[in-house]
Amino acid sequence: MAIVAGSTNSDTGGARAGGPPGPTGTPGPDRAPGQAGVTEPAVPGPTALPEQAAAPGPADAPRHAGTPERPGAPGQATAPGPAGPAFPPDIPAARPGTPGPAAAGRVRQPVALIRLLVGLATIALTLLLADYARATTSGIAADVAQAARLVPRPLAALAGGLSTAALLLVPVWSAVRRLLSAVPDRRRILQHLSDGLLAAVLAYGACVAMDLGLDELAPASLVAALTQLLPGAGLAHTEPVYGYLAPVLAFMTASAAREHRVPRIVLSVSALAGLAAGYATPTALLLGLLLGWTAAHGTLYAVGTPDPRPRPAQLLQSLREAGLRPVAAHPAGPDRYLVRQESGRPDLDVQLLDRQAVTAALVQRAWRRLRLRTAPHPRALRSLRTGLEHEALVSYAAVAAGVRTRRIAATAGLGRDSALVAYEYLPGRTLDQLATDELTDPLLADAWSQLALLQRREISHRALVPSSLLVDRAGAVHLVDLADGDIAASELVLRCDIAQLLTTLALRVGAERSVRSAVAVLGPDAVGAALPLLQPIALARTTRTALKQTARAHCAALAPAAPGAPGAPGATAADRAAAPAPPGELLDAIRAEVLRTQPQAPVRAVKVERLRPRTLLAVGGGVVAGWLLLPQLFASEQNPIAALGDADPLWLALAVLAAAASHFTAAMGFVGFVPERLDFRNALLAQLAGSFVKLVSPGGVGGVALNTRFLQRAGIPTAQALSSVGVGQLFGLVLHLLQLGAFVYLLDLEPGGSELDALPAVVSGLAGAAVLLAGVSAVPPARRWLAARLRPLTSEVLPRLLELLRSPGRLAVGVTGQLLVSLCLVACLYCCVRAVGREPAFASVAVVFLIGNAVGNAAPTPGGAGAVDSALVTLLEHTASMEEGGALAAVALYRLLTLVLPVLPGWAAFAWLQRRGAL
Repeated sequence: MAIVAGSTNSDTGGARAGGPPGPTGTPGPDRAPGQAGVTEPAVPGPTALPEQAAAPGPADAPRHAGTPERPGAPGQATAPGPAGPAFPPDIPAARPGTPGPAAAGRVRQPVALIRLLVGLATIALTLLLADYARATTSGIAADVAQAARLVPRPLAALAGGLSTAALLLVPVWSAVRRLLSAVPDRRRILQHLSDGLLAAVLAYGACVAMDLGLDELAPASLVAALTQLLPGAGLAHTEPVYGYLAPVLAFMTASAAREHRVPRIVLSVSALAGLAAGYATPTALLLGLLLGWTAAHGTLYAVGTPDPRPRPAQLLQSLREAGLRPVAAHPAGPDRYLVRQESGRPDLDVQLLDRQAVTAALVQRAWRRLRLRTAPHPRALRSLRTGLEHEALVSYAAVAAGVRTRRIAATAGLGRDSALVAYEYLPGRTLDQLATDELTDPLLADAWSQLALLQRREISHRALVPSSLLVDRAGAVHLVDLADGDIAASELVLRCDIAQLLTTLALRVGAERSVRSAVAVLGPDAVGAALPLLQPIALARTTRTALKQTARAHCAALAPAAPGAPGAPGATAADRAAAPAPPGELLDAIRAEVLRTQPQAPVRAVKVERLRPRTLLAVGGGVVAGWLLLPQLFASEQNPIAALGDADPLWLALAVLAAAASHFTAAMGFVGFVPERLDFRNALLAQLAGSFVKLVSPGGVGGVALNTRFLQRAGIPTAQALSSVGVGQLFGLVLHLLQLGAFVYLLDLEPGGSELDALPAVVSGLAGAAVLLAGVSAVPPARRWLAARLRPLTSEVLPRLLELLRSPGRLAVGVTGQLLVSLCLVACLYCCVRAVGREPAFASVAVVFLIGNAVGNAAPTPGGAGAVDSALVTLLEHTASMEEGGALAAVALYRLLTLVLPVLPGWAAFAWLQRRGAL
């Protein structure tokens, strides 16, 4: 069971903590004394483990690589004795005076950044609440001030002075106490104290800066909520931030002080004295504490914290206190040591647990736990003591079940943020270190028999990746890395272990041998029951990564290459069969093998996700839509509810019909550019769902993504789906420009015209675009850039268009739909204008809509909020000669019918299509 840097193989890169260590520390025959890590002289050397001494096998059997016997090193401070379990020979000795990998100087802890961001967010939230909840904060401050008046003034002043003096003495007392304590590592204490001093200075500076900034820049209402009049000082008021607390709290936090009781008492007394004397408000006290805490963690993240991991000497001392007899500690990788003991005692493989490193993976593991029913509990949410107890319990349960695994020799705490787990050293190689010819059928059967023992006792492993299968010298399989395991695990988790091991072995030996070995040990029923869990989301992260690497290797193997290669033109069937299968085919091959042995096995995948990302997207989209729509519903100037109440019922009914017809015509314009046959009902619902999607995405983007996804779910390949949507967009752009030109021409023919001279403006714009295009074509770099942007049009959209030309009827439906959708929306806006009592020309309203719709598609805001409204109002004033009030009412009514009211039906259509698998 390995814990490396706070992560396990189920969610990291699969560190080989259970196998032989990497190139890190043991003495060699040509090294000087004292270069073998941390060694105590004149202590007898260790002996072999009893299990290893009795391991079956011929005496001359070849040893696995990485675990040869090691003779004693000249100059090593150990007495003669029987050879213990050999550490790997490639462990270099530590340099003289080097304390090991723990002495890495300073490290930036992710938890410090998380706390910094939380502190900044809390400060901002406090300021917002103080401003917007002025009645509440003022009431609390008034109640506190009234209670403070009950304290005699001389007593309050005396308490304030004494508490301030005690507050300033707390950092001095803490520093002197730590410097005079008998600790071996005084350098680390000095580093902590310097960090605390820097944090205190920054916290005080932040308090002064916030005081000045609030006095000069903040609204008077916020300053009034944070301050009060000073007693007996006339019109002078207190500071917005009570700055006495921040430096002390920053010092105690950044210096990693272990004594908390006395500082907390002094801080509490000082805060109460400040309130009683009238020198601070409750909000000012809270801001002072938040600034100190935030400045401390900002300092720790900026300069880094002294490495909290223990030195080897401290490690040896902790092991002695746990009842062991360590002699030397050799670094063997991140947070790992190989420890030799006295003669007759087994050597140890010590894993360090670091609270800060565990927290680094908190967000990812917490999200996986929230999302999946089979995910392990995030260890960052446990205390170190709870984590140690959990690991020990799972390990002892596995040993009691008869499973071969490393035995725990001791566990110990190493302070507030570190702990260790000492295992009996187990030499061997992990599954990914074995050659393919070494993966024999007996070895596979042994791996399944170990899992069967766990399954019989309802113990889950949750991380059966290659680095968790350790093969010793005798060829026996040991299951290690039980850190995320569970006792009394659910049936779903137990079946997930079977699916995980099936995939792990299939990646090395193929689906046929993996399934055959599993059925031989577990039986066809147990293997068949795990079939619904054979899905990528239920597998470990390292396994998913291996599947992706297999896919890339398969693509490379099928690429055209030299003659005889799998993808070469002259490759034979045998060459192509030898190429590795892609991940989808590998999982399908495992399913096929299982169904061959158990035809009645369930094949429908089990839903292991509690929460899907798209569900969060839908909920977040609903929140954003509500946030955008509610202000429009209750606005004073553009209130669509008031406009709806005053509208002409007949024209309002026609506007509703035109808005509803636009969705039908949009579905026509969508299916007409797709050569494949589509369900028109689902296509209509997809266009209605676009009314919801466009509220959570910039204009024009949400509809394209929704239509592309709909076509993909309908079985159309991604390239063809994108091409069909692109053809529709291209035709829509051309038809939009043609309609704009036609209505501008008709507008100029209207008697009286308008205040906007539209035709010259349009002609000038087209001429300018032509000149710009000619200029770009004349510059080679610009021409290449334009050609790169237009290449997808010529390579994907135009071939799709040529395919559509073979179906003129379908193309006519698409063109008609694109024309009618614009006309329906123009009619809706025209009816809204007539409903509020205005009578503009239809052509002028059409020009207003076509220009405003183009602005909405270009605007980066969801649904074109703000941009469309202002553009329509301005254009109605100038093009249709309407006054501002009438234009505001007409646009408010139009946006109500086309943006607000379709949101709820659009959300329902979106959810229905998702449940049906159409999105």
